[in-house]
Amino acid sequence: MNTKEENVKELLREVIDPELMVNIIDLGLVYGIAVDESTQKIDIDLTLTSRGCPMGDMIIEDVTQKITSNYPDNQVEVHLVWEPAWSMEKLTERGKEELGYF
Repeated sequence: MNTKEENVKELLREVIDPELMVNIIDLGLVYGIAVDESTQKIDIDLTLTSRGCPMGDMIIEDVTQKITSNYPDNQVEVHLVWEPAWSMEKLTERGKEELGYF
Protein backbone atom coordinates (compact mmCIF):
# COMPACT_ATOMS: atom_id res chain seq x y z
CA MET A 1 0.00 0.00 0.00
CA ASN A 2 1.17 3.50 -0.73
CA THR A 3 0.98 6.31 1.81
CA LYS A 4 -2.43 7.58 0.71
CA GLU A 5 -3.86 4.06 0.77
CA GLU A 6 -2.49 3.64 4.30
CA ASN A 7 -4.10 6.96 5.28
CA VAL A 8 -7.43 5.81 3.85
CA LYS A 9 -7.11 2.56 5.81
CA GLU A 10 -6.51 4.50 9.03
CA LEU A 11 -9.53 6.71 8.33
CA LEU A 12 -11.64 3.59 7.85
CA ARG A 13 -10.71 2.51 11.38
CA GLU A 14 -13.03 5.33 12.44
CA VAL A 15 -16.02 3.69 10.70
CA ILE A 16 -17.76 1.51 13.27
CA ASP A 17 -20.15 -1.34 12.56
CA PRO A 18 -23.10 -0.16 14.69
CA GLU A 19 -24.21 -3.68 15.57
CA LEU A 20 -20.84 -5.08 16.66
CA MET A 21 -19.27 -1.76 17.75
CA VAL A 22 -15.95 -2.64 16.11
CA ASN A 23 -14.35 -0.73 13.25
CA ILE A 24 -14.63 -2.16 9.76
CA ILE A 25 -10.88 -2.67 9.37
CA ASP A 26 -10.57 -4.85 12.48
CA LEU A 27 -13.74 -6.70 11.49
CA GLY A 28 -12.02 -7.58 8.24
CA LEU A 29 -14.75 -6.03 6.11
CA VAL A 30 -12.39 -4.01 3.90
CA TYR A 31 -11.00 -6.22 1.15
CA GLY A 32 -9.18 -3.60 -0.87
CA ILE A 33 -8.20 0.05 -1.16
CA ALA A 34 -6.92 1.49 -4.43
CA VAL A 35 -5.90 5.08 -5.01
CA ASP A 36 -5.37 6.39 -8.53
CA GLU A 37 -3.65 9.77 -8.26
CA SER A 38 -3.92 10.45 -12.00
CA THR A 39 -7.73 10.30 -11.93
CA GLN A 40 -8.10 11.34 -8.28
CA LYS A 41 -10.19 8.28 -7.60
CA ILE A 42 -10.34 6.14 -4.48
CA ASP A 43 -11.90 2.69 -4.79
CA ILE A 44 -12.79 0.70 -1.70
CA ASP A 45 -13.87 -2.93 -1.84
CA LEU A 46 -15.76 -4.06 1.22
CA THR A 47 -18.16 -6.69 2.35
CA LEU A 48 -20.64 -6.98 5.17
CA THR A 49 -20.96 -9.63 7.85
CA SER A 50 -24.03 -10.97 6.02
CA ARG A 51 -26.02 -10.24 2.87
CA GLY A 52 -28.97 -9.21 5.00
CA CYS A 53 -26.99 -6.85 7.22
CA PRO A 54 -29.50 -4.15 8.22
CA MET A 55 -26.72 -1.61 8.72
CA GLY A 56 -25.11 -2.12 5.30
CA ASP A 57 -26.35 1.11 3.75
CA MET A 58 -25.30 3.07 6.81
CA ILE A 59 -21.80 1.56 6.80
CA ILE A 60 -21.34 2.32 3.09
CA GLU A 61 -22.54 5.90 3.61
CA ASP A 62 -20.19 6.32 6.59
CA VAL A 63 -17.26 5.06 4.49
CA THR A 64 -18.10 7.43 1.65
CA GLN A 65 -18.51 10.44 3.96
CA LYS A 66 -15.35 9.71 5.95
CA ILE A 67 -13.14 9.48 2.89
CA THR A 68 -14.82 12.30 0.96
CA SER A 69 -14.52 14.68 3.90
CA ASN A 70 -10.78 13.99 4.13
CA TYR A 71 -10.13 13.89 0.37
CA PRO A 72 -12.72 16.32 -1.08
CA ASP A 73 -10.96 16.53 -4.46
CA ASN A 74 -11.21 12.78 -4.99
CA GLN A 75 -14.03 10.67 -6.34
CA VAL A 76 -14.81 7.89 -3.86
CA GLU A 77 -16.41 4.65 -4.98
CA VAL A 78 -17.38 1.89 -2.58
CA HIS A 79 -17.81 -1.52 -4.14
CA LEU A 80 -19.80 -4.06 -2.14
CA VAL A 81 -18.40 -7.54 -2.74
CA TRP A 82 -19.55 -10.93 -1.50
CA GLU A 83 -16.68 -13.16 -2.59
CA PRO A 84 -14.96 -14.32 -0.59
CA ALA A 85 -17.72 -14.39 1.98
CA TRP A 86 -16.92 -12.76 5.31
CA SER A 87 -16.22 -15.08 8.24
CA MET A 88 -14.88 -14.73 11.77
CA GLU A 89 -11.44 -15.68 10.45
CA LYS A 90 -11.26 -12.24 8.80
CA LEU A 91 -11.09 -10.51 12.20
CA THR A 92 -7.77 -8.95 13.13
CA GLU A 93 -6.27 -9.75 16.51
CA ARG A 94 -7.55 -6.40 17.74
CA GLY A 95 -11.01 -7.19 16.39
CA LYS A 96 -11.02 -10.51 18.23
CA GLU A 97 -10.03 -8.76 21.44
CA GLU A 98 -12.76 -6.16 21.05
CA LEU A 99 -15.36 -8.89 20.53
CA GLY A 100 -14.05 -10.82 23.53
CA TYR A 101 -12.55 -13.81 21.72
CA PHE A 102 -9.47 -13.82 23.96
